[in-house]
Amino acid sequence: DVNESKLDLDIDWPGVFQHAQAVSKTNPFWNELSGSNPFVHDIAASNRNENNKHLSILKEKPYLFSKISSNRDSLDSSGDELDIDCLLRRTSARRSGRSKSVSDFLDIVDNRRFNPHKTALQKTAASDMTWLQNDREAYKIAWLSHRQLTRSCLDLEAMSHSPGWAQTQATDIHVVCKLDHEGGSVQLPDSDINIHVPVGHVLPGEFQEIGLKAILNPPLSCNNELSSTVSPLIELTLSNLNTSEAIFLEVKVAAKVKNDPLSQVMSDIVCFFSLNKEGPFKKLENCYIYQDTIQVKLTDLSHVMYAVIAIQASKIQPPATNVWDYVHRTVSVGIYGPKYIHPSFTAVFTVFGHNYIPGKLTICDIKKGGKSMPPVVFQLWGKHTFLLEKPQDLNISLISCDPDFQVKMEDQSKNIKKEELKTGEMVRQQFLFSMLGCREMHFFVFLVQIKILKSSQVTQFHVTTPDPAPKLSGIVNRSKRLQNRKEIKSAPWLLIPTIKYPKFQDKTLTVNTYGVALKTVLRQNKIDYLLEYFKGDTIALLGEDKVKAIGQTKMKEWYVGVLRKKIGLVHCKNIKVISKEQAMDTTDSELTTRHLVEQIALPFKKLTYIYSVVLSTVSESVYNWRALAEVLGYSYMSLDDFNEAHVDKESERVAHVVKKMKQDCHANKKKRLFLYELIVALLKIDCQGLVARLTQDTIILTSAVKLGKSWRELAEKLARLTKQQIEAYEVPHQGKNGAVALEMMWKPAYDFLYTWAAHYGDGYRDVLQDLQSALDKMKNPVTKQWRELTGALILVNCMEVLRASAFSKMEEE
Repeated sequence: DVNESKLDLDIDWPGVFQHAQAVSKTNPFWNELSGSNPFVHDIAASNRNENNKHLSILKEKPYLFSKISSNRDSLDSSGDELDIDCLLRRTSARRSGRSKSVSDFLDIVDNRRFNPHKTALQKTAASDMTWLQNDREAYKIAWLSHRQLTRSCLDLEAMSHSPGWAQTQATDIHVVCKLDHEGGSVQLPDSDINIHVPVGHVLPGEFQEIGLKAILNPPLSCNNELSSTVSPLIELTLSNLNTSEAIFLEVKVAAKVKNDPLSQVMSDIVCFFSLNKEGPFKKLENCYIYQDTIQVKLTDLSHVMYAVIAIQASKIQPPATNVWDYVHRTVSVGIYGPKYIHPSFTAVFTVFGHNYIPGKLTICDIKKGGKSMPPVVFQLWGKHTFLLEKPQDLNISLISCDPDFQVKMEDQSKNIKKEELKTGEMVRQQFLFSMLGCREMHFFVFLVQIKILKSSQVTQFHVTTPDPAPKLSGIVNRSKRLQNRKEIKSAPWLLIPTIKYPKFQDKTLTVNTYGVALKTVLRQNKIDYLLEYFKGDTIALLGEDKVKAIGQTKMKEWYVGVLRKKIGLVHCKNIKVISKEQAMDTTDSELTTRHLVEQIALPFKKLTYIYSVVLSTVSESVYNWRALAEVLGYSYMSLDDFNEAHVDKESERVAHVVKKMKQDCHANKKKRLFLYELIVALLKIDCQGLVARLTQDTIILTSAVKLGKSWRELAEKLARLTKQQIEAYEVPHQGKNGAVALEMMWKPAYDFLYTWAAHYGDGYRDVLQDLQSALDKMKNPVTKQWRELTGALILVNCMEVLRASAFSKMEEE
């Protein structure tokens, strides 16, 4: 119910529990709180750490955009780093809008006192709850009851066994957006399910509030010998039925009809529609299908509607035995587990009858110590898709790649029957992991194998667990170097056209700190990215951060400096740092923003990349094709230059621009390098989050290629991997002789580095720095000849000074 969900999000709680700050001073147990207690953890953390008060809530409340956009600060950040923190300051980023905890509401109350004008919530439902304001226990019980949470947080016995079970989160995946006469699009977060609303759907001055929700188990009536569902059951809610235009449902499905004549004649992708969740469902005629995407015109509108996409056969004609035989069907699997690992935990292998794999999943049948546990919300740890031509019996195995952990003997191998797959419902198998001995807890990697019984086909993939539950002190004292890479991932589509990229200004860099060279450094063997200088030279320093990298013989600390139009590293001990006012002559250390961009992007002339990955990453993350076209030198392009396939979505237009540039670079290989020119262009439209992502991805890939078989030595240094763990990474890439060919050795190296880097979250600077340090310490360091990683560290350390100098807020206004 949409109104009920709005009540959850928008209840106005003025002054609720204002004594929260005092509690921390009088409660003797405050410092020893469990890291997973939802009622006190966030409060404890926020009291200790001022930084926690400004966490972003990118996916918190999509329909708030329309309410607050007019009151926002001016949009002065880049397109791929849109700052949405101003929507609800100091709200936990870890919870969806349907699952605010008591501490979240306390944060909001504190924030209203702190700055009531910027982020006051708009009250949309009256609620007589004043009697709860001064009784925290009564409020907690009322909140639990009102939310109908998936489990009780008051189950102290369960909490004492394992703190990870005590997390409460809502489980429905849904989004609510408010559209006006102009229409727009609504996308279910992290899915290929969209609603498109045309202009004029509602009258000028009126609004349509659209709710979109995925129900993972499809209706049983739509799964039989002649029909098989290939999408979740989609619940669509509308607030306004005074409409004049139909709306369109667009879904990318997990199946494609085979090309042979029989399949083409006998089967089709269809949409079943009903006004009731249980049915009956009728087939809609207004469908348009393009490859694996179906677009359905919905004309029979109601406040609540249900739709599901299915493959339907008119009849089964031998040699076919059921509808699966007419299609190429992709099966999606997800591995779920608790938010943090513990000495004993359960991982859940889940098969979906569609390609939508949610980020969270409620598990209701967990058993612990022979007893049934209350329902728990599990997190997605890893996912995989593979082609399954027909329903077949599957054997599932989970194998730990870490000798410190093992899968319970009776859980090591489990079967899934083909009859279970035919129903289209989720099928789950539980695997219990336990730690051996009393070693220190740490994340680890395990292998998932899916064997098709009565066949030799095996699909396998690796999954990395999350870290153990952090202690409070660990959360509070986070590394200052952890750099956030904020990117729009699931903002409502209708916002995207409003994003304007800042204009790049070619002017002299603004520098505040300089260094005077204490000695002359001239190298007989020139080293890329290291400066040469004479005693007394004044060197401009681009920031105060230091870079750790090997020099001629040993590891040193360096500043990023500019001298005689060249950017490079200068050894910290070789200069005396002075302020701008103390610098006598800075002529030799001046540099323009254009030269800065062109120089810091130089490593990309030599980095290895996968074109398809770069193309998809850029097209998903740039929201204005014209801005990209202009900085790439295609300012003459117009919408007429796009064919019909590229004109609908902004991402397709961006992809078209990137492809054109790739073709032009390919035609002039000697003078133009694709990745280098692309990075320069992205820096010129201030897409620093996207550049950081591409930098990390290409550095990891190139490092893997450079390392070859010596990745094993690096794995021991970086993650203390054992011989068995290293072999587990290499097994999927072994040839017929049981060994990995030398030219294929980059694949296990890449798998390892990608998994290792994932544990840094958004700390891309730390990934690059720690990788540089580890490579430098190897017996025969590849960084002796290959210095592009050093260049990448210079790039990320120059981003702040570039933004400050090239994108002036005053001039833009």
